[in-house]
Amino acid sequence: MSTQSKRSPAPPPGIYVPAVIFYNEDETIDDGPTADHVLRLAKGGVTGILVQGSNGEAQHLIREERIHLLKLARSTLDAAGFNNVIIIAGTGAQTTRETIVFCQDAAAAGAAFTLVLTPSTWAKNMTKDAILRFHRAVADASPIPTMIYNFPTVTAGIDLDSDTISALATHPNIVGTKLSCANIGKLHRLASLFPPSQFAVYPGASAVFAPGLLCGSAGIIGALVNLVPKCHVRMYELWLKGEREEAMKLQAMMAHADWATGRMGGIGALKGLISKNFGYGNGHVRGPLFEASEEALAKTEGTFVLELLELEKSL
Repeated sequence: MSTQSKRSPAPPPGIYVPAVIFYNEDETIDDGPTADHVLRLAKGGVTGILVQGSNGEAQHLIREERIHLLKLARSTLDAAGFNNVIIIAGTGAQTTRETIVFCQDAAAAGAAFTLVLTPSTWAKNMTKDAILRFHRAVADASPIPTMIYNFPTVTAGIDLDSDTISALATHPNIVGTKLSCANIGKLHRLASLFPPSQFAVYPGASAVFAPGLLCGSAGIIGALVNLVPKCHVRMYELWLKGEREEAMKLQAMMAHADWATGRMGGIGALKGLISKNFGYGNGHVRGPLFEASEEALAKTEGTFVLELLELEKSL
């Protein structure tokens, strides 16, 4: 049982980005372009940065690297005057014990919230009761509020339904969820049950950003924000002002670009496009992932990627 007497605050609505990190050729972390990227995202107007999400290759990092990257992001933001930009730390691990350690590390390194994947090594043993017990135990022990990260692609197909997530949402230290399952029905059910100030629901893909807002989401935590943060902020502003037709034009472009970057090579493609268009970093990823080829990165024609990049540079 939780010993907390007061409900923790949820992250504010807005644009969040699971930031990529950059490596040297030998797969060691390259601090310079990683910090440059954090700074470009902040200047682009994002509300917060998710350090060590799936796009940040969290599962490829050792504990010391996780701590280092959180401190690097926080110090970079603070030194540039972006103290208000929130850091969410990905703290998923394969045991309850290690997940709690990562949550404690995240708090000490300056994160405001943690995003917790459900363990999946023993997927068949992760019954609903086991999932509830895990997330509640982590939330009980975490010194900062936790969020539930639902991403079946990286959890051996484990897909938390709205009943499970809504049961967890009543815990005083569980304050939100990222739905990388892109299930709008699930998002709508959750957003209709809880105000975003209590439990914030975010879609995990730009392809469903506006549909999520229509159904009551608190914004977005999406990979494509790495490439075009200003475009996402622009779309969100149009939506909030009631300029829905213009917002949906931009939403359509992002839906196409989200799909296209995935087909180009996912994380490696995002890094390659960032390097090619903004002058820092490279496309290196840690094995077993593959770097996107130049041929793949060149296939931007007709995908709305070029059009979005042009808009991004004009904003």
